[in-house]
Amino acid sequence: MLLAIDVGNTNIVIGCMDGEKILFTERLSTDQGKTSLEYAILFKTALDIHKTDVAQIDGAIISSVVPPVTPVIRTALRKITGIKALVLGPGTRTGLNIRLDDPTAVGADLVAGAVGALSKYEPPVIVIDLGTATTLMAIDKDRNFLGGAIMPGVRLSLNSLVSEASMLQGISLDTPKNAIGRNTVDAMRSGILYGHAAMIDGLLDRAIEELEGDVTVVATGGLAAGIIPSCRHEIRLDKDLLLTGMQAIYEKNRKK
Repeated sequence: MLLAIDVGNTNIVIGCMDGEKILFTERLSTDQGKTSLEYAILFKTALDIHKTDVAQIDGAIISSVVPPVTPVIRTALRKITGIKALVLGPGTRTGLNIRLDDPTAVGADLVAGAVGALSKYEPPVIVIDLGTATTLMAIDKDRNFLGGAIMPGVRLSLNSLVSEASMLQGISLDTPKNAIGRNTVDAMRSGILYGHAAMIDGLLDRAIEELEGDVTVVATGGLAAGIIPSCRHEIRLDKDLLLTGMQAIYEKNRKK
């Protein structure tokens, strides 16, 4: 079995896979202050909750956009599995043709998402990942990773709005009934949620124009389910896209 760890700025997603089958996923808060032992306890607890024998884990891969946490996570995995995890980064075989000014500067999460998309969907394909940041990445019909767009994420936008406007308060991210809010809270919800959905739709209009062929659009990330239903484009939700990509990358790099 493979243990895949996706380290984001806000959350860490743990996925345990047996071949292409995802046995379970869990989400933890990213904390740069935690030690390797503390993370090891959290990972072991997740395995125990899902009745997964750590002795059955024979591989591990890490995708991280938080460099200070990466070696801590790697050490934590070695403590509980005895395995030296593969860290997705420069030099890792991905099979992805990255057509950017500096291919080595692409985030590991974007690479994993792109590989996951190409393993499941026919290109051209656009992948939207809604996390701390909202990212859009485009892959053309010849399977080239062309680049994309990076925007402040939903919660980041909300936190910025609340912190900079003294008359506004924190709100839950429930979808409002109407775009025209009749009170401050609903107006904020409309602006954040429908505004984010409209931003995604507008970017898709422009990106699709730059790609040849019928474009498939897929969305992933912790906040995707709350935003994508409000978009007007046809967008597929795939919550396990990055884990799928990490599994494919691990297989490409596994020593036979």
